[in-house]
Amino acid sequence: MWPALSVSLIAFVTAALAVGWLARARVARLALDEPNARSLHSTPVPRTGGLGLLCGIAAGWLLASARLPGLVWAGLAIVIVISLLDDLHGLSAALRFTAHLLAATLAAVALLGMTDLLLLAIAVFAIGWMCNLYNFMDGADGLAGGMALSGFLAYAVAAWLAGSTPFALLNLALSAAAAGFLLHNFHPARIFLGDAGSVPLGFLAAVLGLAGWLQRDWPWWFPLLVFSPFIVDASLTLTRRLLNGARVWEAHRDHYYQRLVLLGLGHRNTALAEYVLMAACALASLWGMTLETSGQHALLGAAALVYAGLIVKISLAWRNREQPHA
Repeated sequence: MWPALSVSLIAFVTAALAVGWLARARVARLALDEPNARSLHSTPVPRTGGLGLLCGIAAGWLLASARLPGLVWAGLAIVIVISLLDDLHGLSAALRFTAHLLAATLAAVALLGMTDLLLLAIAVFAIGWMCNLYNFMDGADGLAGGMALSGFLAYAVAAWLAGSTPFALLNLALSAAAAGFLLHNFHPARIFLGDAGSVPLGFLAAVLGLAGWLQRDWPWWFPLLVFSPFIVDASLTLTRRLLNGARVWEAHRDHYYQRLVLLGLGHRNTALAEYVLMAACALASLWGMTLETSGQHALLGAAALVYAGLIVKISLAWRNREQPHA
């Protein structure tokens, strides 16, 4: 109990103080998020908050004596460095994606080895996609931080229930650091994550989700359902844009969460609605682990139906907005 409280507190306080300083310091001017076609904000906002979040994670992990394979640390370092460079100078999509796949390959090899090449390829794709989809979903105040808070807390609880206390503390530090970041990022946000925050979070969501499955802390579907609010939105949006012939690497405002903001729900209410969905997914995932296989399948089917209903409702509302009745 005490280690969990200590790790949570140090990660939360460190992140809150570091992000607060980064929002006010001159360094914030080095990476400003200028409004563009994808943006939902109208004035420049510092995108250095991810550095403060990483400070909180590092502090929590030091206290928890976090242990990960060397190649996972190397992969994490790659995504942090390439993402920070992108925040500061702007890099080509090809260079970013190549770095993400390299990091994903290192992490997948560290966890899976080279015996099952098909599973390895799936893992590399999944990790690389999570890096990017988390970045794509970081476009509304409080959204990405809230997903990290809820998602990694669910990982921590599941690992603790499975008896993997060190792994639980590692995830708990991530969740607590996200809470510290949210103090400055909830609407109206004074600072954004930037790629240096969002891409590593996506990387860790995938890598730790895979690690937890391999050590039998949870079933294969658990990370997918926990982070489904981001996975479903980003994946369906990418698919829709591909089918429409859009340039998927360009900035846009086609995500369902972006449409909710533009439909009048606003940043605050959209974040709160997403928080309800995130909490429901986390609780359903934890409950699902207590069910038999047939019950787990039923749970996943029910989740798919809920998402289908939400997507249809948002799509119809968006169509009515684009083509109002005469």
